[in-house]
Amino acid sequence: MEKYPTWHEFLIEKLTNPEKAFSYLQVSLEEYLIDGDTPFFLKGVRNVVEAQGGIPKVAEEAGISPDALSKFLFSEGPLHLGTLSTMLKAFGWQLSIEPLAADNNSDASVTQQLTTSSEPLDASAEQVAESSTA
Repeated sequence: MEKYPTWHEFLIEKLTNPEKAFSYLQVSLEEYLIDGDTPFFLKGVRNVVEAQGGIPKVAEEAGISPDALSKFLFSEGPLHLGTLSTMLKAFGWQLSIEPLAADNNSDASVTQQLTTSSEPLDASAEQVAESSTA
């Protein structure tokens, strides 16, 4: 078994594998969506960038300046989706929106029922409330 001096070096070695890097970023994003911890999410992105060749290489592949990528990765402000999307494209990935996994009693479930039915979406609030209690 190969030994690594630090956890970070072990992690970076594992993240050189694109499938593992993808899964790692998926988990980082899921955690961000739960708790809104931008610095934690960006740490995950920085780890993947480091494992995939570093800021200069990833910036070149993404067609953006290393300075712009660095500013994004070390930003303390809100996420810039354009930069994130461009960087992800360099890895062969994309941002996407998908429905939430919802149980039968949630508001998301009601919305899903309304948008997938053949009925028009102009239902009143009373109809929505009735369908969510049924």
